[in-house]
Amino acid sequence: MKRVGFVVNPIAGMGGRVGLKGTDGRAEEALARGAEPVSPARAREMLRALRPLRAASEIRWITCRGPMGSDLLDAEGFPPSSYEIALAPPAKTTAEDTTTACREFEPRGAELIVFCGGDGTCRDVIDAVDARLPILGIPAGVKMHSGVFGIHPATVATILDAWLQGYLRVGDAEVLDVDEEAYRRGEWVVRMYGTAKTLVEPALVQTGKMLFAEVSDDAMKDEIADHVKELVASEPDTLFLLGPGSTVEHIAKRLGVEKTVLGVDAIHGGRLLGKDLDEAGILKLLDRYPKAKLIVSPIGAQGFILGRGNLQLSPAVIHRIGVPNVIVVATPAKLNATPLLRVDTGDPELDKEFAKREYLFIVIGYRTSKLHPIRP
Repeated sequence: MKRVGFVVNPIAGMGGRVGLKGTDGRAEEALARGAEPVSPARAREMLRALRPLRAASEIRWITCRGPMGSDLLDAEGFPPSSYEIALAPPAKTTAEDTTTACREFEPRGAELIVFCGGDGTCRDVIDAVDARLPILGIPAGVKMHSGVFGIHPATVATILDAWLQGYLRVGDAEVLDVDEEAYRRGEWVVRMYGTAKTLVEPALVQTGKMLFAEVSDDAMKDEIADHVKELVASEPDTLFLLGPGSTVEHIAKRLGVEKTVLGVDAIHGGRLLGKDLDEAGILKLLDRYPKAKLIVSPIGAQGFILGRGNLQLSPAVIHRIGVPNVIVVATPAKLNATPLLRVDTGDPELDKEFAKREYLFIVIGYRTSKLHPIRP
């Protein structure tokens, strides 16, 4: 039996859909805005995927009582005999409870810590165990830049199973985090917090050769912006939602509107209707303007177009817009550094709807698109 620490941050990710761009220190505000827990469902999704695998019967969990662990194991059919309680946290949990739990896991013989949260939770885990134990993250936060997260919750189950069978090695990964206060002001301030040990999948992916190498990235952004400007002009009755990122911000400038760099904004008929919208604000606009399109750009290298840094674009929002109306834009240089596109909406069926397309057309210049693979 492998002994694995298991800890869930119950408030991770709550700030995303309500437009807070993070939950660190803002849980009460998130709740006041109507936010609902994200991480319990994500943790349960991982455990559900793990149940039919060999790993399910070969892990002795070391966890916390209540919503930080045992409640979720119980809910997914893991018997009390399969886990032991290392910490009984208070009803209102804090980051210190995560750190304390992980410190308890180590002397109890944990060989790996599986945590559910985002980059903030990852920092708390690292504060407890440094790089002495490998860690593996179930993605449930607003920000997940660190290299320790599975692509989806179900992927974490597959990784655990492969680790138990001896197929994966332990390697180094960077723990990164964004300054949330700067992030909320529209400033992108990322720093390296430390180095963690994690499980490494033995796969190498080669990207395609560089396109338009002689053309600068800014010039290609101009071309993309001109393409979208023409599209907006041709569809004056369509609501256009502009996702986060510098490429989309560049588009907004060409459209003559002031966009929040890291938020979701809306335009209709060339007029700005809403800035830094949360999920509720977007859905309200979609009630008024049912014909809508969404413009997003992938996170470089990771490839996520949904589910990382734009949780306001929830499954409810995407269903209303429709998968065919999601327009992905990226410069050729960025696309060459992004082997695959991915989505992690929190709705497995919606993720499958994207994945079954196999390829998406990406706008890379003026009236120029490129087919690029998308995978679950």
